[in-house]
Amino acid sequence: MAKTTEPPKGSNPPPGKPNGPPRRPWWLAFPWWYIPLVLMVLWVWQDVLSNVPVQTIPYSEFKHYLARGEVGDVVIHDSEIVGQIVAAAATAAKPQAEGKAKPPAAEQKPVPAEKAKPQAEGAGNAKPQAAPFAFRTVCGSQGADPKLVEELESHGVQFSFARSSLLAQFLFAWILPLGLIFLLWVFLSRGLRNAGQAVMGFGRSKARVIADRNTGVTFGDVAGCDEAKYELQEVVDFLKHPERYTALGAKIPKGVLLVGPPGTGKTLLARAVAGEAAAPFFSLSGSEFVEMFVGVGAARVRDLFEQAKAQAPAIIFIDELDAIGRERSVHVGPVNDEREQTLNQLLVEMDGFEANVGVIILAATNRPEVLDRALLRPGRFDRQVVIDAPDLDGRLAILQVHARGKPLQADVDLRRIARGTPGFSGADLANALNEAALVAARRNAASISQQDLEEAVEKVVAGPERKSRRLVEEEKRRVAYHETGHALVATFSPHADQVQKISVVPRGRAALGYTLQLPESEQFLLTRSELLDRIQAMLGGRAAEEVVFQEVSTGAENDLDRATAVARQMVAAYGMSEKVGLMHVGHRLDYPRPMLPNGDGPLDCSPELADEVDREVKQLLATAYQEAKRLLAAHRAELDTVAAALIERESLDKAEFLALLGLPQEATRPGEEPAPAPLRPAS
Repeated sequence: MAKTTEPPKGSNPPPGKPNGPPRRPWWLAFPWWYIPLVLMVLWVWQDVLSNVPVQTIPYSEFKHYLARGEVGDVVIHDSEIVGQIVAAAATAAKPQAEGKAKPPAAEQKPVPAEKAKPQAEGAGNAKPQAAPFAFRTVCGSQGADPKLVEELESHGVQFSFARSSLLAQFLFAWILPLGLIFLLWVFLSRGLRNAGQAVMGFGRSKARVIADRNTGVTFGDVAGCDEAKYELQEVVDFLKHPERYTALGAKIPKGVLLVGPPGTGKTLLARAVAGEAAAPFFSLSGSEFVEMFVGVGAARVRDLFEQAKAQAPAIIFIDELDAIGRERSVHVGPVNDEREQTLNQLLVEMDGFEANVGVIILAATNRPEVLDRALLRPGRFDRQVVIDAPDLDGRLAILQVHARGKPLQADVDLRRIARGTPGFSGADLANALNEAALVAARRNAASISQQDLEEAVEKVVAGPERKSRRLVEEEKRRVAYHETGHALVATFSPHADQVQKISVVPRGRAALGYTLQLPESEQFLLTRSELLDRIQAMLGGRAAEEVVFQEVSTGAENDLDRATAVARQMVAAYGMSEKVGLMHVGHRLDYPRPMLPNGDGPLDCSPELADEVDREVKQLLATAYQEAKRLLAAHRAELDTVAAALIERESLDKAEFLALLGLPQEATRPGEEPAPAPLRPAS
């Protein structure tokens, strides 16, 4: 006889055999509750529905009908009488039809006078003859009226005796009380069990198990991050075909950390992994581990890994890992022991004394700098997949994915929109396409046009138009010169971004006007000259106000904030100041770590050097501001011309702006599209 061996735990079952627990016996799977349901239906049919048209009358009224001879056939039960009330003529004719003669007059007993009077009175007060109907009356036990049988016989009423339904007696006497007791017991036991679970179930994991393709998302639905998809496809392929890698001695990575700004598609990639992997997928957020009771998070981590190991190979996805993976340190203030114990348990489960076999941790965060170092070492998170903002081709692919199912006009150029949205994340592009569909729906259009897309991008960047916010004439004139100053300084600065649109229509919460600029191509590095020209363009609005009105306003607050940030980065981070030199200064020291939490340490420079940084930043801003004023004074005529046109039209695009300046449109290179839609406001 051949010896059979049981497959090892965690291995996939052979083809053709079911994967799961053994089937239950038929007698356990049979719905036994059908039997009491059928009995209840039979009882209702026999004893309840059959008595619905029966009218209940008092026993005295029944005796009255009997005395008048209007009672037909009756059935006498233990405690009630059921029968028919018919006409008196019918009851009188019935004995004659059956051949029964009345007794002779000599045999009839004389009726006493005292009894005859009530009969006469009763006959005189008799109720009018009623229509035939079925009746029921309660008479107590059968011995309560011993003369009832004699009276029925004397009036020629056919009667019979009936026994109560055995089924009804059984249901009322046994089934119904026992059923009520059973339901009460089930209710009380379930309440106690739920209370026990509420008290003792804090440590259970709240992870949601996702089946193979229930997410509806695959790698084909993710665009703009080909490198990240390649890394994750390798993990999925390892789960599907482990022998291909183990033959070469390769080991599956234990942890993959998805790092990137918000909206770049980290969670979407995790859903795609769940859609592609033929393995159990546990999904939960980092905040779901932490409770107000110390030790609950660690217990949930243990329970999560126990569930995953029982179904290995499996994938665990933890979104927002920084909620539990922050840097550990000795706190001076209140201590969050619960979070640190949760992190310690996670570190042990990932790579502790016991080997973690067959469980892959997939996590996502947009703050990798705050994660604990022990969490990022090899053996725990072996791979860090960076998901950054997509480039031109990536943005085009994302737009094509989100444009599926949306009716686009034939002249829609998605590449033009992609070129006009550098820095947009996947979520931003999806939002722009949705806004375009809403804009088209508001004008009752059947399809989305290029103008709808450009208006949607402008809305995402600068906010919705607020045409209800009406500016007085003097404020509108000041805003027009302010925005024209931005545009002119950017145009006449050789390294500034190109102007795409100028508007004095208020947008968003605070912008009374805006100037949209766009770089000529994708930029990953910026020179000192380009940064200086950007600062000049930011300060051009305030410079225009001073040149024209000899007085400034509060409209340049955002411009000063952004210009100061760029100038400080040039001095303190990029080493673009001769006096400060090549030092990277202005950051807090992260030591001594045992004594101070992160961000509370001293600066990494002396107070004298910090003062020197401030002086250099101030000097850079002053130089850029003076250069902006010089450019505007040299082009004062163009400033007045563009401002007047902007007051009249409220918005100018790139072609109209260059035509007012008398400058030709820039020729495009072969195979390159014209200037795309605008991107970001200068104010």
